Amino acid sequence: MRSPKEIAADLGPDEFVRSDPSMWEAIHADPSVPLDRALIKQIIDDQRRWSRRYLYPPARILSRVLVMIISIAKRFVPRRWMKLTTMDRLCIWFLRNYVSPDAVELLIRHFVVETNLVNFMIRNTPTDFPPVTLRPTDLQGLGDNAVVEHDVNVYDVLIALDKVKLAPVADPDFSDLDIPKLDAERRHPRLLKLDIQTALCLMNIPFSMALSLEEYRRAVHSIRFDDSFMEILALICNDDTFRHWKIGGMSLWMDSNVDVARMVYRHALVCEYAHARLVKLAHGAYPRETEVEFD
Repeated sequence: MRSPKEIAADLGPDEFVRSDPSMWEAIHADPSVPLDRALIKQIIDDQRRWSRRYLYPPARILSRVLVMIISIAKRFVPRRWMKLTTMDRLCIWFLRNYVSPDAVELLIRHFVVETNLVNFMIRNTPTDFPPVTLRPTDLQGLGDNAVVEHDVNVYDVLIALDKVKLAPVADPDFSDLDIPKLDAERRHPRLLKLDIQTALCLMNIPFSMALSLEEYRRAVHSIRFDDSFMEILALICNDDTFRHWKIGGMSLWMDSNVDVARMVYRHALVCEYAHARLVKLAHGAYPRETEVEFD
């Protein structure tokens, strides 16, 4: 296929040449995105799934309505409607059978990435808080209350950092920023291959059933600490780049009536961007080395 420049060479100066670029190809090529090309393509492929276009909009509404009904009902029947172990087994079964392997891998990866960010802050501040160990590498690793532990770690580290003085570190410790090999059980046959946002909408329903009202509110509010994390990373590294990914989501603004799936998705992207920035500061370049063909 001839390029627009080649076509323009055959046309007169007054003839208009219209390019027909692909939105997805431009996103993949965007040099400002600080992620590895293989990861960028994985995210784009997930966004291009049929379920993201056709199932996500109604699933988003259904999830918010059901969670609101559950929350109202729990004010009159304030107890767990589902055991946490049951929620874990249900979500793992759902991910294994109805969610695309790419989406599952992105979800597992997020747990590792956020743990790496938390541990970076612990290593580079004078706190005696122990390192976080939540680094699942497969679907089974998302059990044993991993989702709850993932949220609680955010609160624990922020409370621990209240007792120390945050200041730029002359020579930050960038160790342990690796991502282990992740097993999304790609060989396991799926009845459906949902995208991650549709999956998050549906998993939010049993999540709200298994947690108490206060636990659910705490879990949702943990996402509002993204700006806090970016500010802490900016202070430690003396790097304003982290502040570019803040959205003014102040932690003093308590509101659980939010679009959880949308917030979680953005939260995961912010963590990926921040993690990539740490890798760049450690190695001098963004991790964009993996070359993949875009289609």
